[in-house]
Amino acid sequence: MKALVGLHLSLAVIFLLVDVSTSFEWKNSAVLDNNFLILWTPDERDIVFEVQVKTQGYVGLGFTRDDRHVGADMVIGWVDNNGQVHLQDRHVKDSNRDPAMDSSQDYHLLLGYENKTHTVLRFSRQYDTCDPRDLKITNDTTKVVWQYHKEEPVSAAGVLPPHGAVRGSRPLYLVQRDSQPKRMSRNQQAAPNLKTWDIINQQVKLPMGQDSLLWCLVVEMPNIQRKHHVVKYEPIIYPGNQQYLHHMTLYECRGKDSDLENAARMNGSVCYEPNAPSLQCTSIAATWSLGSEGFNYPLEAGYALDPTSGPRFYMLETHYTNPSLDNFISDSSGLRLLYTDQLRTHDAGILSVGIDPNWRHIIPPGQREVVSEGHCVADCTGQTIPESGVNMFAVIMHTHQLGRKVRLRQIRASEELPPIVSDTNYDPNYQEYRRLQRPVKVYPGDHLVAECTYSSESRTTMTLGGLTTREETCLVSALYYPRIELSLCYSLPSLPTVLQSLGIQKLKQGASPVIIEAPEELAGMTLEERLVHYNWETSFQSFQEATHRGTFKPLCWDSKGGIIPNTDVQEAHYPRILKPYEETALPCAKKVPRNKLSRLFGEDGDLGASVDPDSDEANAVERGQLVRSKVSRSSESPVAGSSNVMRAPAFLILAIVVAIFR
Repeated sequence: MKALVGLHLSLAVIFLLVDVSTSFEWKNSAVLDNNFLILWTPDERDIVFEVQVKTQGYVGLGFTRDDRHVGADMVIGWVDNNGQVHLQDRHVKDSNRDPAMDSSQDYHLLLGYENKTHTVLRFSRQYDTCDPRDLKITNDTTKVVWQYHKEEPVSAAGVLPPHGAVRGSRPLYLVQRDSQPKRMSRNQQAAPNLKTWDIINQQVKLPMGQDSLLWCLVVEMPNIQRKHHVVKYEPIIYPGNQQYLHHMTLYECRGKDSDLENAARMNGSVCYEPNAPSLQCTSIAATWSLGSEGFNYPLEAGYALDPTSGPRFYMLETHYTNPSLDNFISDSSGLRLLYTDQLRTHDAGILSVGIDPNWRHIIPPGQREVVSEGHCVADCTGQTIPESGVNMFAVIMHTHQLGRKVRLRQIRASEELPPIVSDTNYDPNYQEYRRLQRPVKVYPGDHLVAECTYSSESRTTMTLGGLTTREETCLVSALYYPRIELSLCYSLPSLPTVLQSLGIQKLKQGASPVIIEAPEELAGMTLEERLVHYNWETSFQSFQEATHRGTFKPLCWDSKGGIIPNTDVQEAHYPRILKPYEETALPCAKKVPRNKLSRLFGEDGDLGASVDPDSDEANAVERGQLVRSKVSRSSESPVAGSSNVMRAPAFLILAIVVAIFR
C-alpha cells in the first residue's frame, strides 16, 4: 500500500515538474493568419518564440527588413512520423527559392509536438547571434514572414515540398511593443471592474471620387460624478473597412459649451470647414493608427476623465483613405475606452512633438533620403515641466507614405543623449504605440527633436506638409506621467529659411500672386513657378543644408489650445550641441561552422541534392538538424494566447519511476 501511495506521489511530482518546465508566460502575441499564431517574450539577451500552426506539415517563421523577403532569416521546423522534432536555422537567398541551411545553427528548440490539428514549436535565439545570415533583432520595425505546408519534408535533410506552401508577411515590433496585462494569480487582487465608453462614427459615407476624408465627431464624456482613469483603449473597426482607416485621434475640446453642445447633437461633419465654429480640440486623449491593436496603460498611470476640472467634450477625428476610389463605402468605426474609478498613482498625458502640417515643410522629389526635423524648444519645456521631470513610457511615430526612419532626439545642456526612440526600418503602414523598455526622464530645458527621414524616389513632383496622405507629416506622440499643461510642441521652417533653401533672396512686397524680386535670374517668376520648376537634382544638397541650419518658428500650445507664454517668437535656432551622441556597437566574432553540413556544402551553401532518408538520428544531428526526443501526439488543439504544455512521454515517466524505486 505504501509503495502504491509512493508511486502515485512520484507520478504527481513528475507531472508537476514537466508542467513547470514547459509552461511559459507570454508577453506578446499576434495572429499572422487564421491558421498561424505567434507568441513571444523578449528577455535581456534573447527572445523566446512559440508558433501554433494549424497543420501537420512543416512551419516556418522568418525576419527581414525587405518587403520582397529576399535575405530573410528563417527557422523551419516540423514533427516527423516517428514523433521526432526538427528545427533548422535557414536563410532565404532568393525570393523564388526555398530557405537554405545556415552553417551556424543559432535557434534553440525548447519544446515541440503535434496533435490531430496543430504543430507547436517553441524556440529561442539571441537578439544578435553574430551570424551574418541572421537578422539582428532591434527596436526597429521587423518584417515578420511565415510559411507552412500540409506536408512535412520527406527526410531529416529538410528538402521542402515543391508546391503548395502558404506564405505571408506583416510588420511587428518584437522588442518594444505594448503588452497585454499579465494574468494575475489567485492570490492577487482581481482586476477592477471596467466600464466601457464607445465613441463610434455613424455610417460615414466616403465621398465618391475622393481618395481622402477627415471626419470629425463631437461627443460628451460619460455621465460620471467623480474622477475616473482610462486604463486601456482599443479600436472598433467596422467589418471589412480596415483598409479605409488610416488613423483615429480623440481630442479634448475646450471651446464654447454652446458650440460644443450643438456639435454633439450632430453625427459628425467634415473636419475644419471654413467658417465653422472654433471648438478648440487640440490636446490628444487617445490615438490609433494603421496596424495598431490599441494600448494598455501601465499600472502606475491612467488617462483622467474628470467631470470637475477636465473637459466635458471630446472630438474623434477619423482619417479615411480610399486610393482605389471605391464607391458606396460607409463606415461606423471608432474607439472603445475602458475606465475605472479605482484611480492609479499618476494622471498620464500625451505630448506631441513634430512639424506643423504646412506647405513650408517641403520634401523634394526623386531623393533616396530627405531629412526633416520638428523642434520642441528648451523655452517650452522649461516653463511647463517640473523640476522633478516627467517620465515618458510609450511613443507612437507618425508619417504618411514616404516615411522610412523616425527618431525622437533629446538634447540637454549642449549634450545629445541617446534617442528616446528610434526606428531605422519604419513602416508607414504599421503605426502602433511601443512601450519603452524603461521610462525616459525629460527635464525642464530639454530640447526635443522629432526627426523624420523620407524616401521620395517614387515621386516626380515635390511633396508638401499637410493632413492628407498625398502630403506628408512628421510627428512623434509620447505618453508620459505626471501630466503637465504642455500638449503640442511643434516647429515650422521660417519663411526666410524656406526662401533661402529655394535660392530666393527677396520677394516683391504686396504682389499677388507672390512674385520673386531677387536674385536677378529669378526676377518676375512667381513663388509657385519656382517651387514647381526648381532643379532638385543639382540643388538638393544646398536645400537640405539650408533647411537643417536655418531658423524655425517654435509653436508651443497648452492643453486648452493657448500659446505657452514667452514662446511666441518668429525665429529660433538649432540647439548648440557640443557633445553629439554616438552609437556604439559591440563587435561580433566570426562564427565557426558547427556541423558537417557546412563542411560538405561550403559556407552557407545551398543544400543541393537530397540526403539519404534512411540515415540515422546521429547523422541527422551532424547535418545540422536539431532532432529532439520523441513526443506523444495530443488530441487537444492549442488555445490562442495560452501556453501549451507538452506532457512527458510514457516511456520517460516509467523510466524515472523505476529509478525512484531502485
